[in-house]
Amino acid sequence: MHFINAKSILSAKNGMNIYRGCTHGCIYCDSRSDCYQFDHRFEDIAVKQNAPELLEDALRRKRKPCMVGTGSMCDPYMHCEESLGYTRKCLEIIDKYDCGVTVITKSDRILRDIDLLEKINRRSKAVVQITLTTYNEDLCRIIEPNVCTTKQRYEVLKECQRRGIPTVVWLCPILPYINDTEENLRGILDYCFDAGVVGIINFGFGVTLRSGSREYFYKKLDEHFPGMKERYIKRFGDAYECPSDNSARLWSVFRRECRAQGVMYDNNQIFAYLNEYPIANRQMSLFD
Repeated sequence: MHFINAKSILSAKNGMNIYRGCTHGCIYCDSRSDCYQFDHRFEDIAVKQNAPELLEDALRRKRKPCMVGTGSMCDPYMHCEESLGYTRKCLEIIDKYDCGVTVITKSDRILRDIDLLEKINRRSKAVVQITLTTYNEDLCRIIEPNVCTTKQRYEVLKECQRRGIPTVVWLCPILPYINDTEENLRGILDYCFDAGVVGIINFGFGVTLRSGSREYFYKKLDEHFPGMKERYIKRFGDAYECPSDNSARLWSVFRRECRAQGVMYDNNQIFAYLNEYPIANRQMSLFD
């Protein structure tokens, strides 16, 4: 871990990444890709130590409250967040300026800040987004080794449900020949439906591999799934998109079950929901 001073913190679409790099060790992580031009070891987290100050300055300049997103590139609840607390500091600033927030994470460390997220959601809007890839706990410990398991993430979803905080699940990636089964899909969907998620984001049943992430993924396949790397090379070569052979059947199940449960599954619809700042909530809060 090392500290840096960033020049800015909010993107044009009000997204922010407080940390750069990750210690969760997920074997398929796209953020390892060379195109993101990491100039340090991926596990050596670059901490944007001036993130809270930059965020406060940016929100102070906003003409009206907005939705702020975090976690699209690197998880805001990695191990270092326990001691540093930069994510919580930024949430406090978001609350101070009556903005809303969406948080993408795989970690149950988010429960530390559940009180603050609940407060933000009462005033404006807070959405917790959780990534789920496999229903099998043993497999989860292999492909996502340094973060809480799927069942623990389900418990996060349930706690959000109890507190009235809306949730969205990212169903990705689905790894060909590893977790691309109907049994796995239905297990994840059962968790989602029971926890009352608003929507499930799914870009396809498969995985994307680029230079940098591909090499790490193949290294881990050799460690945990002997012979699987050769199967991938034979089937996909150097392709960026590696779709599951079961995609058509899985899509059919996914769409049918989401429609039956009234859960959003159109990505455009979900992203529109995530980006929408609730003016009505803001007006009500003036009279709290």
